[in-house]
Amino acid sequence: MDWTGIAYALGTGGGAGGGQGGGFAAMVPLLLMFAIFYFLLIRPQQKKQKVHRALLSDLKKGDMVVTVGGLHGKITGLTDTVVTLEITEKVRVKVGRSYIAGMVSKEQDTKK
Repeated sequence: MDWTGIAYALGTGGGAGGGQGGGFAAMVPLLLMFAIFYFLLIRPQQKKQKVHRALLSDLKKGDMVVTVGGLHGKITGLTDTVVTLEITEKVRVKVGRSYIAGMVSKEQDTKK
């Protein structure tokens, strides 16, 4: 009986180099998925965070801002972590600096 012929027919033979290219071919879809996630999800989020950090660092007294909770107000005081907003005359609120969502445009400010 020829055992090498049976092993070859069952695919258990010790052939050389048959499985070498399969490892890289299996990695290509994984790398492609990572690239898609990077360009569609990770990179835009990093850009948005960079713009928000720049906005927070450029805040100054007198700026009209809106908070994450929807409060509109004028900045009357600033520290490293806290922003004091005046929402109406003699009504002031302290808000964490990171909760400032954005600046209120001049057009929106004049409509009040």
